[in-house]
Amino acid sequence: MTTATDTAITNRYDFVYFFDVLDGNPNGDPDAGNLPRIDPETGQGLVTDVCLKRKIRNFVGVEFGEQPPHEIYVKEKAVLNGQHTRAYEALKLKPEKKKLPKDQAKARELTAWMCQNFFDIRTFGAVMSTEINCGQVRGPVQLGFARSVDPLITLEHSVTRCAVTNEKDLEKERTMGRKFTIPYGLYRVHGYISPHLADPERHGTGFSEEDLELLKRALNMMFEIDHSAARGQMRPRHCFAFKHDSSLGNARADQLLSRVDYKLKPSKRDENRPARAFEDYTLETRLDDLPQGVTAETWVEP
Repeated sequence: MTTATDTAITNRYDFVYFFDVLDGNPNGDPDAGNLPRIDPETGQGLVTDVCLKRKIRNFVGVEFGEQPPHEIYVKEKAVLNGQHTRAYEALKLKPEKKKLPKDQAKARELTAWMCQNFFDIRTFGAVMSTEINCGQVRGPVQLGFARSVDPLITLEHSVTRCAVTNEKDLEKERTMGRKFTIPYGLYRVHGYISPHLADPERHGTGFSEEDLELLKRALNMMFEIDHSAARGQMRPRHCFAFKHDSSLGNARADQLLSRVDYKLKPSKRDENRPARAFEDYTLETRLDDLPQGVTAETWVEP
């Protein structure tokens, strides 16, 4: 399932990505009135993996104008069955409701066609077993939840609307609303790239070296096309990656990722003052004694 432009990756990667937000709401919770997501026990902010994948998808979609092999499968107002139909038409197959072709080779061709044309399927995988079935595939790139380095406070702001919908509403009081923000938060998220899930010999997605370079660019630039009143000041801050010589890896991911951290500067902690800027933190790393077969790379500079 390799792409038309490159070969599948062969190295495992583990990476830690830092981003921050100032006076914004990085990921509102629709079940809580769009409040910023917070761990109720620790007070740390949360951003879901789905939210971050959405930003990566949006960047790639804009960058390539939704053209193969960089189309986006999961996007706003997408009709998934319609995308699956394209695969059947391209391979001159007739779909059966909710069933893949009995010929396993044909079934794999359908899944491969979807992987070859859609960047996010090659990257994150997809469940395509709808009424028009194209199978399912697990993606080599996986993200966890992002969690703020320190506890956060949520602020609530009252807002008013001076315009009205109808003339009869002119004499009424102004419409009131609410906005929620956090003053400042520095978040970290862990990511993992498994080449065996990209390996075409194992019916992987074909995620390639070219796709990897595009993912790096998305991590660096994805907030630039996502500015809004609630996310006007979100920025990538750093991304460290650990590259393994082997496909299965030369060390455990947790042992490597723990070597990189941002800590609140001692002066801030001593004064019991909360962070309000990236400059309130200092970077701590242990990269001089990495396990054999592991090298460190910087994907995003501060």
